[in-house]
Amino acid sequence: MATIYDINGTELINKAGPELKKLMKKPEWANFVKTGAGKQRAPYDQDWWFMRAGSVLRAVYMKGPIGTNKLKMKYSNKKNRGYQPEITYVASGKVIRVILQDLEKAGLIKQVEVKKHKGRAITPKGKSFLDKLAKKGKEHEKVAHVKEEQVKEHIAVKEHHEKPFEKSLQGKEVVQVKENGN
Repeated sequence: MATIYDINGTELINKAGPELKKLMKKPEWANFVKTGAGKQRAPYDQDWWFMRAGSVLRAVYMKGPIGTNKLKMKYSNKKNRGYQPEITYVASGKVIRVILQDLEKAGLIKQVEVKKHKGRAITPKGKSFLDKLAKKGKEHEKVAHVKEEQVKEHIAVKEHHEKPFEKSLQGKEVVQVKENGN
């Protein structure tokens, strides 16, 4: 069984975004907000909300009980301040908080308290959701790898058949005849 550790994180997030779009609803204000104080503009991609939700879900899966503050640090960025040195700004807490609440409503994560650590943890439904996406990605990766090997083999066979012809022309002068239209 493939898990999220067997597939590239970017591929998993790109697969999770469209699937989460079916489970969640993007707030109206999400089209106008920046993702943090260090950003100059709002994201260009219309589905950025669902990609961020997929990334948050993956982070909750990997890091166990995790809270809003840790996720704000994870999505932080450096602000360009001109000649002054750059400063790290944390991401928007409202965006992360609402995404966590939406994932909780969908039943993919839940609030837990493990010893002194409070935060959100993945539910069995959320774990199976991500593992199924990883399995699909792993199968797609195998198919792509097989096709790549077939292409390489085809190129090698093609080169093998062309080389004897090229060797027969070595050392001989090839003259092209130009025909006149008269």
